[in-house]
Amino acid sequence: MSGNIFLVGMMGAGKSTVGRTLARRLDREFFDTDRVLTERTGVPIATIFEYEGEPGFRARERLVIAEFAARDNAIIATGGGAILDEANRAVMRESGTVIYLRAKLDDLCERTRRDTSRPLLATPDPRATLAELLEARDPLYTACAHLVVDTGAQSVHSLVSRILDQLGASTQAATGT
Repeated sequence: MSGNIFLVGMMGAGKSTVGRTLARRLDREFFDTDRVLTERTGVPIATIFEYEGEPGFRARERLVIAEFAARDNAIIATGGGAILDEANRAVMRESGTVIYLRAKLDDLCERTRRDTSRPLLATPDPRATLAELLEARDPLYTACAHLVVDTGAQSVHSLVSRILDQLGASTQAATGT
């Protein structure tokens, strides 16, 4: 199996955790676009949002995704809103396999409830915000993805094994073997 693997999904879906484990299992480099942006700017994502707004952040994110799409055989965890940009969706699909880590609202709420680094959840009702974001983004994640994997309550290692099984099955189907 060659080519990049892009992990998409909502904040709290497990993209970074799954990505690191998947990279180890496949002996590939792992990149988290949000982490790359914070390292390059020297400030948290919330600060980028504060000074440049979401459009400024999304423009920076688009450049990072295009940069990593030019690599080969990397595992790339994207920010939850990366799929909002049509150019991101296109470049990810063209340069690798896109995997949507789909999570239920209750799981997303549980996983993000103590995380203060997510500017979109700095609202009086983070659950309602997550529900709105999920409703708006789910069709884009689904349309962009080559594979959709439900995260649920299984361990990261079980989830990565399922992903590898599905990637193997999809590779065999594509090659007719």
